[in-house]
Amino acid sequence: MIVETRTGRRWLTMALAGMTAAGLLSACHPKESGAKEGKGQGRNRAALVTVAPVQVKDVPLQLTAIGNVEAYSTVAVRALIGGQLEAVHFQQGQDVRKGDRLFTIDARPLKAELAQAEAALARDKAQERNAAEQLRRYGALYKEGGVSDEQYDQFRTNLAAIQATVAASRANVENARVQLGYATITAPVSGRTGTLQVHAGNLVRANDTAPLVTINQLSPIYVTFSVPQKDLPDITRYQAQGRIKVAAALPGTDAFTEEGTLTFVENAIDATTGTIKLRATFENAAKRLWPGQFTKVAVTLTTQPQVTVVPARAVQTSQQGEFVYVLQADQTVEARPVVTGQGNEGDAVIREGLKPGERVVTDGQLQLKPGAKVQVYDPEAPAKGEKGGKKREAAE
Repeated sequence: MIVETRTGRRWLTMALAGMTAAGLLSACHPKESGAKEGKGQGRNRAALVTVAPVQVKDVPLQLTAIGNVEAYSTVAVRALIGGQLEAVHFQQGQDVRKGDRLFTIDARPLKAELAQAEAALARDKAQERNAAEQLRRYGALYKEGGVSDEQYDQFRTNLAAIQATVAASRANVENARVQLGYATITAPVSGRTGTLQVHAGNLVRANDTAPLVTINQLSPIYVTFSVPQKDLPDITRYQAQGRIKVAAALPGTDAFTEEGTLTFVENAIDATTGTIKLRATFENAAKRLWPGQFTKVAVTLTTQPQVTVVPARAVQTSQQGEFVYVLQADQTVEARPVVTGQGNEGDAVIREGLKPGERVVTDGQLQLKPGAKVQVYDPEAPAKGEKGGKKREAAE
């Protein structure tokens, strides 16, 4: 039994060794080796890139920022007299013009006060006429010596006192008329009304803390924004040469459709943020800008005529400086250093390094190195069968 067991173990060991050798031979099979070589060749295939031509055109010198839309003026409408609110002459959210009637307060007590003041004025005027007539008669007697100096002076003093009373009564009448005018509240500015705070039938108080309604003037309108302090010298220099145009993009869009003018530069730099506050005025005739909105603004300082430009995303940065990948005739790329100038978000101004007509890589730079083979892909071209789809997959 012992001999047979050892023999069986020796046979098992030889079988396992044979299987291992067969596995090693199969790993070195020519078909597998060729597959690996194929994969190695696949890594050297051309990289998919997008390109754009180097152009010469006028480029605006712009500063961009995020601005906050503010009403041109905001007026809190309050009552100047107390009383019962008799009527409201507008709807909430309605556009009103300066001078339009907004509220009416019960004016009956004020009309009574005006009538009382006018009656007192009429009484005082009658007394003035009587005093003037007495002074005239006694003046004639005074000249003939029939009236003493003391009596004549008394008549003159009496007339002067009554004239002062007439002036006071006239002022009371004017004040009563003014108070009566406060019973009708009109719009102090043109704009849009907000939420109505007090409805008809309620009592209102003079100069109450809560306004009856708030009016925001929407046309024109302000957009306030801040830029870094390093841009202040350029702003002041170009502002001295003429008006600086400011464009605003509506929320959710990138198109600068609203046009305005820079009208205010703060007189001090914010030491906390190192920025300077600016304000632009927009006509806003269509009322697309709304108080409280955040909007993207572009300040056009000047226009640089006929400069060499490429898309801003084509410019790359390395330890040696800025460079672009230039497409060569043999479908390889050259890493060329460039000197850039001040451009805008979409275009980079190239001072040195490129010539008009050359083509630069705008997308796919991460998979490139100098001399790399590339395949130009046009994302706007219509797909032909599965060819375009395969290019997209390869790019991914």
